[in-house]
Parts: sequence; C-alpha cells; structure tokens
Amino acid sequence: MPSSVSLVRVRYAETDKMGVVYYANYFVWFEVARADLLRSLGWTYREMEGAGVALPVIEAHCQYQRAARYDDELEVRAEGRMLSAVRMEFTYEVVRKGDSAISASGRTVHAAVDPSGRPCRLPERIRQVFA
Repeated sequence: MPSSVSLVRVRYAETDKMGVVYYANYFVWFEVARADLLRSLGWTYREMEGAGVALPVIEAHCQYQRAARYDDELEVRAEGRMLSAVRMEFTYEVVRKGDSAISASGRTVHAAVDPSGRPCRLPERIRQVFA
C-alpha cells in the first residue's frame, strides 16, 4: 500500500483555551498528508483537477487517543488504497515525535467525480499505483 509521512508542528492557532489541538484540525492534517502522498507518487491535486477529476470526501472518521498540544511536532502517516475504480480510501495516524504516542487515527473515503459532479473512473496510472 503506498504510504507517506508528513511533518507538522502544532501552531498556537490550532489549539483551544486549554492548549489542546482543536479536533477539526486533524482533518486538515489528514488533507496535508493525503496531498503529500499523492505528490510523492507524481500526481498533484492541481494536475488531477486539470485532468477533469476531483476527489471529494464522502466519508470521514477520526479517533482521538492522546491530546496533541501547542508546539508538538507530529508525524502524519498516510496510506491509500483503491476500493473500486471510482473510490479510494486513505488511512491516517498522527504520532507525536517526542514520545511516539499516537494522538489520533482516522480514515477518509473519496469518490472520483468529473467536472459535472458525476462519478468517473480514476486514471489508469492511479488505479495501478493504489491497487
């Protein structure tokens, strides 16, 4: 399964009054990791959309395990796989670099759609990489 690791450092603006990362920021980091994974395989979102394919999220899940806090350095690990010719799943793990504690894990499911919003097949090269 293709995978990548993205590094993020928790910014003050990403935390709540208690200094804990606000839950929705994990989904932003999932997107960072997903884009980095695709880029590492030679396919950027810009290129994908230029080819007439978009990958909207149709399902998202995150399980929070240990709080991440301001200035923590995190690894966001991402893996991707095909579910069908038009659907992909990405799984994520957010790990604190300092102690290797898993802060959160999650998944997103995406459907490939054309510019009119209708489902379409992913390009062959992507289906091969993620098969």
